[in-house]
Amino acid sequence: MSDKPEPSEWQQRITGEWYGLPSVFDADGSHTGFNKVNRSSVFEDGRTTYYMHCNFMNSGPLRNRFEVSNFEFGVDDDHKNRVYLGPDFYGAGHPYGSLVDSHYYSPAWRADLNTMNQILPDGVTQVYSSLLYDGPTLFSVFNGVYLNAHDYDTNPETKAHIDAFLVEEKAMASWPHTLPDRAAGQWAGTCEVYGADQERRGEVEVTITHDPMDLVRARQTVTMAGVVNRSYSFIRQRNANRHSFEGPDMFGNAIAYGRALYTTQHHASEAFKVKGREFIIDRDYTMACAWKLSWGDQMTDLVFGPLAWTPNG
Repeated sequence: MSDKPEPSEWQQRITGEWYGLPSVFDADGSHTGFNKVNRSSVFEDGRTTYYMHCNFMNSGPLRNRFEVSNFEFGVDDDHKNRVYLGPDFYGAGHPYGSLVDSHYYSPAWRADLNTMNQILPDGVTQVYSSLLYDGPTLFSVFNGVYLNAHDYDTNPETKAHIDAFLVEEKAMASWPHTLPDRAAGQWAGTCEVYGADQERRGEVEVTITHDPMDLVRARQTVTMAGVVNRSYSFIRQRNANRHSFEGPDMFGNAIAYGRALYTTQHHASEAFKVKGREFIIDRDYTMACAWKLSWGDQMTDLVFGPLAWTPNG
């Protein structure tokens, strides 16, 4: 591990304890239970150590696979990379401001993981997901929302707030990623933009107009205005937790694991594609988006932030 006199920017963002109740899904998208997690990344004496304490409340074949539940690993931490030095996880996370995209391996779970941690502008809400693979084959997904606290054990108000949040998360856990099927409206918000070099490029104003055609189809137009200027439309259709995007501008598909939708869309006439995660946070349809924009197969921009839903009328 590197000895560093000061923690990195990302390390400063995630100090404290994060409390969540991520859901566990199988490869088909069926909800199989929960992983009650407390996790912290501690900077002490110039070194960073990551701790995870898991309690898998899970059923089915995945239960045995995730039996190991307490983890500790060193982190070689700098502005560009958080290298996980084991013994419990090996790999690296790549910070883009308030979002880290990680790719690493768990010897205990025998799993190759791609994890995305997205801290919202309030600084205390984190949208989390992990895609777990055997080689190229997805076998499980974890996702959920965390809240940060520094005084859970000493402040009754904090404890009550976190406990109530966890009750709501449990109720929301298996809620599927279904968009309003009778109400037209739009999602809108300010998103950050980072380049492939992990440097901040600025902001974009994002709107997604939503016009249901029937109970499973809707016309949508996505507009980005700012350091990225793009507008494209498509008809989207849902079949259970599978979604498809059927032009005229973008074609592709997606699969939802509870509230989180993992999507890939290809432009009809340009070498432009969008790949990312769209996460419905609450019952008001607030959506945390994280989109990797690519030209050809090279990522050019990472666009991420929360979008608020407003119905027409």
